[in-house]
Amino acid sequence: MAQYKFETEVNQLLSLIIHSLYSNKEIFLRELVSNASDALDKLKYLTLSDEAYKQIKFEPRIDICFDDTANTLTVRDTGLGMNEEDLKNNLGTIARSGTKAFLDQLAAADKKDSNLIGQFGVGFYSAFMAASTIDVISKKAGENDVWKWTSDGKGAYDLEKVDDTAFPIIDGVPEGANGTCVILHLNNEDSEYATRWRIEEIIKTYSDHIAFPIYLHFTEKQYDDKGKVKSEASKTEQINDAGAIWQKPKSELKEEDYFNFYKSLSHDSQEPLLYVHTKAEGTQEYTTLFYVPSKAPFDMFHADYRPGVKLFVKRVFITDDEKELLPTYLRFVRGVIDSEDLPLNVSREILQQNRILSNIKNASVKKLLGEFKKLAENDKEKYNKFIAEFNRPLKEGLYSDYEHREELADLVRFKTTSPEVKEDEWTSFADYVSRMKSDQKAIYYITGEDEKTLRQSPHLEVYKQKGFEVLIMPDEIDDIIIPSLGKYKDWELKAANRAGSDKELNTEEETKEAEKKEKDFKPVLEKIKEVLGDKVKEVRFSKRLSDSPSCIVVDETDPSLQMERMMRAMGQFNTSAVKPILEVNADHPLVQKLKDSKDKEFVEDMSNLLLEQALLVESGELKAPVDFVKRLNRLMTNLK
Repeated sequence: MAQYKFETEVNQLLSLIIHSLYSNKEIFLRELVSNASDALDKLKYLTLSDEAYKQIKFEPRIDICFDDTANTLTVRDTGLGMNEEDLKNNLGTIARSGTKAFLDQLAAADKKDSNLIGQFGVGFYSAFMAASTIDVISKKAGENDVWKWTSDGKGAYDLEKVDDTAFPIIDGVPEGANGTCVILHLNNEDSEYATRWRIEEIIKTYSDHIAFPIYLHFTEKQYDDKGKVKSEASKTEQINDAGAIWQKPKSELKEEDYFNFYKSLSHDSQEPLLYVHTKAEGTQEYTTLFYVPSKAPFDMFHADYRPGVKLFVKRVFITDDEKELLPTYLRFVRGVIDSEDLPLNVSREILQQNRILSNIKNASVKKLLGEFKKLAENDKEKYNKFIAEFNRPLKEGLYSDYEHREELADLVRFKTTSPEVKEDEWTSFADYVSRMKSDQKAIYYITGEDEKTLRQSPHLEVYKQKGFEVLIMPDEIDDIIIPSLGKYKDWELKAANRAGSDKELNTEEETKEAEKKEKDFKPVLEKIKEVLGDKVKEVRFSKRLSDSPSCIVVDETDPSLQMERMMRAMGQFNTSAVKPILEVNADHPLVQKLKDSKDKEFVEDMSNLLLEQALLVESGELKAPVDFVKRLNRLMTNLK
């Protein structure tokens, strides 16, 4: 017998699980049954597609036994099984990047979310919530060796080579069968999991639609009139439905059936926000059952996110690790695709180029977007919940999916300055257009780092004066997505914080008056530019400001300040910094003081202050904050 230490991440995970209180500890059994089902799926696929496994007799079953005297619970499957290396890799390490982020999220949760464990693919460890020690006995299909893994979850595990006699004898399981047996030595306070009624209740709740039979072994006792046991008999009953729910007619299924299958599929304890069940017949036959979770998957924005859709061919599981089954922007969708036309031995390379799968993917996207549209039209409250979780990935689709851009443009939502819409409510492009003034020429929007700052932005002053609505876009990707979209139907999309965006807002008379004023103010602009030098590209007379003394804009061809910061953080911005354009409000008292002053130091301080305060409002950061404070102190000291 050899002893091995867990990886640091596993130790952290076990510590979190064992020492935290979970609201639904019972999910550990759901996880073990799910793992058993996955092992059966994998072996079924190999026996149909791999010559090395075709001679193996596939006899799928999951068996659950309990001993209320010894306080043990056993889950046995006849699936693929594991050898020594598999046990080390699968139970001794967490072989995914993003582990640290996951552990931090789990540790920080106010109410410990057991759902995270299953979503992350480490559900086996949840068994330590109920067990003081766990034995795992496993025999890989096609191999003769049997291995036993044992741990108390306290930092190490034992691994030894045993033989077939190490497996408990279970009625109906062939002697010497491959597969895995997990034996839980339950904590004293968790003895309820070694009872028939509790096991049946959990399986019915979470695993009724597992595609393989689940058998419960128990002892049935007969009692006499005095309550004494007069006879005992060993019994075995199948306790799950074991049908592929997606193949059943919709008329036979209740909402509860859909919800229960979703929970077993996704490891999510919450009910889905939406489900879409489709059966296609004709030149291609396939069935899809898709779900939208109530909450976004925790890894939705990780590069190595876990795909949520499983591919089946004629009810045979093929893969759950293919990111091409749906577009990346729909990565939050969970569910199954079951094709009647794909070959069973389809490889990943063939999958990515397969015309049949490409057609299924395209039809699935249209169906899902259509259902999202129906939800938006028929249940605004529910759609707002959907948008709160999935607005950002939908916006990604505007950039990446040209074919469905129109549909996506009608689905995305934004906050707005419109007095008709509350600050916590969402609005669509179509809603915006319906409220446009008759003389309005474009859809106006503003991008930045946070909603509150954007609502108070100096750039909006002229739009408020003129009564023009502006869409608020604080998401960092908006700076990429919206310019790439360019227009919505017949209306151009114009950024309020870009140079020149205010030109069309003024009447001809107002424009002429502003031009005259600008001409008179030119010496002041030149004076400020002389002070600021290369800090700015240009100093301009502002036609957009009424209350603020200055603001920053960027040229129409330059990236925004937020975009520049994002690109730098990603290591994709190697050129010199984009120089902003400073716009100055000629009517503001501070600017008037600067205009009239002959004090060189005051002019320098005020010119720099106009730039720095505009930068603070725009980006919240300064390159030389100490100089800014000194300038501010000098100016305040000289106040009269």
